[in-house]
Amino acid sequence: MGGATVGLSLAQKGMRVLFCEKGRSRLAHESALLGAYPEQSALAQRSSRDLLEALAAAGRCRDPWLDVTDNRRRRFVPFIGSGTGGSSALYGMALERFHPIDFVPRDKHADAGGSDLPPAWPISYAELAPYYEQAERLFRVRGDRDPLRPDEVTGYVGPAPALGSAGSEVWRFLEKNGMHPYRLPLACESVAGCLGCQGFLCPRPCKNDSARACLVPALSRHDAVLLDECVVESLEADATRVTAARVRRRGGEMVLRADVFILAAGALESPRILLRSRSTAWPQGLANRSGLVGRNLMRHFVDLWVVETEASVDPDAGTKELAFNDFYGASGASLGSVQSFGRMPPAAVVLGEKLLSAGRSRKAIAASFRVATPVVERVMKRMFSRGVVLASIVEDLPYRENGVHPADGASDIATLSYRLHPEARGRIETMRARMKTLLQPCRPRLLRQAENNQRLAHVCGTCRFGATPEDSVLDPSNRAHGVDNLYVADASFFPSSGGTNPGLTIAANALRVADLIASGPHSGSGG
Repeated sequence: MGGATVGLSLAQKGMRVLFCEKGRSRLAHESALLGAYPEQSALAQRSSRDLLEALAAAGRCRDPWLDVTDNRRRRFVPFIGSGTGGSSALYGMALERFHPIDFVPRDKHADAGGSDLPPAWPISYAELAPYYEQAERLFRVRGDRDPLRPDEVTGYVGPAPALGSAGSEVWRFLEKNGMHPYRLPLACESVAGCLGCQGFLCPRPCKNDSARACLVPALSRHDAVLLDECVVESLEADATRVTAARVRRRGGEMVLRADVFILAAGALESPRILLRSRSTAWPQGLANRSGLVGRNLMRHFVDLWVVETEASVDPDAGTKELAFNDFYGASGASLGSVQSFGRMPPAAVVLGEKLLSAGRSRKAIAASFRVATPVVERVMKRMFSRGVVLASIVEDLPYRENGVHPADGASDIATLSYRLHPEARGRIETMRARMKTLLQPCRPRLLRQAENNQRLAHVCGTCRFGATPEDSVLDPSNRAHGVDNLYVADASFFPSSGGTNPGLTIAANALRVADLIASGPHSGSGG
C-alpha cells in the first residue's frame, strides 16, 4: 500500500521510479496462483516443498520467522504478502480512515502504563484528510458514511452493494440493540460472482489492491520499471546519504544507485533492512542512532465471533459487509472497530499454517493433510453454515521491548519478540465482555485469536515518525533522521496503531510523502 502508491505518485510527477519487489510479479499471470489459497493447491501435491512453492506463486511470504518472546522459540511463517501488491494483494479490501482522536492517542489512553505512546502524531487528521480523499478515489472505494462521523467528507466513488439476507439480519439486530452499523468501505468493484478473495489473489478485475490501482498504471503509463524477485540485502550510506542498495536477484548480485530511496517493505522487513545496513557511520544500523529501529512493534488484537442467524449464509459470498464503531472510544476504555470478517478460510489453510509452523517433514505434511482435512472441513461447515462472522479489532500500544531483531545467530531467520502488557489484556477482555453482552441473544461463538503472536494482524510501528531524533526514527515528512535521501512509506511509521484497518492511512500518507519529496530538495533530481 505504501510502496506502489508513493511510486505511482512520483512517476506521475515526472520522476524516474524503480520498484524493487522481493516476491514474484503476478502481473503477467503465467505462474501466479489466482483465485485459490495456496494450501488448497499444495493439498493435491501433499508435500512441504510444494506448499512453499505454492505460497510464492500466490503472493505469500514463505520465509520462516522465530518468535523468541520470553526466551521461548516458536517457528512460524507469517500470513503476509510477498509479491506485486504486497499484503494488499491478499487483503479483504476494507479501507477505513483513522479517527481524529487516533492522532492524539494519549487523549484516549491516559493510563498507558509504561508504553512509549506519544501525546500526538507529528501531523494532524486535518493535514491527512485531503490525502484520505485522494486515496479513496485512487482505490475506488465504495461504502457508506459511518453515522457516528456524519460530517466527514469522503472520496468514495459510490455506495456499497446491497446486503445479503444474513447480513441484513445482523444489521437489524445491531440497530435494535443501540449500535450504529454502516456499510464497510471496500476497494472492490463487486463484479458478478465476487468472492471477496480475502487471503488469496483475485482472478478478476475486481479487487483494487495496490498492484492494480497503482503499480500497473505506473509501469504502463509513466515509464516506471519493476524488478521482481529482487531481495534488498542492505543499503550503503555515508554519514548523511544512502549511496546504493545491494540486492540479490535470481542468483546474481547487483548494486542499484539512485537519488532517493524509499523503504516500503512492511513493518517487519523494513527495519530488518536498516538493521542489516551497518557501517562505520551507522554502527547500530542505518538511521538507528535513536536505537528505535525495529522497536515499538504493534499489532491489532483480533477475535472472531460467529453470530447465529436464521438466514443461511451464501457459501460463495465472501465480501465484508458492515461495521460499527460504538466501542471505538467507549466510555472507560478505547477499544476499536467491529467488522464483518467475510468468508472463513478452508480447512487446508488452517492445517497448512499449523504444519508450516511446526516445521513438519514432507511425509508428515502429506499424511496430516490427507487424514485431517476432511474432518476439519465437516466441523467448519457445521459451524459457519448459519453464522455471520464478525471481527473485533482492539488497538495495540507501543512498547520499546516489542520488536524485530537481527537474524538469529548464524542463520538468516528473522526474529521478533512481543509480550502482551496488562493494559492490553484488560482492553481485550473489556471488548470480549461487551461483545458477549451485545451478541448474547445470537448465541455467539468466540474464536480467540488476540493473544496469538503468530496472528500478526496489521503489524506496524517499527520505524516510528516524530518531532525529534531522540524519540523517533523518521521526521514528520517520513524522512529518516540524519539521512537526507531515505524515506519510509509503509506502516512502520505509525507511532500508534489506531483501532481499525491501517491500509487507507498507509496509502494516504504515501501520497503526502510523494508531494513532500517532489517539492523538496530532490524534486529536480529526476529519480
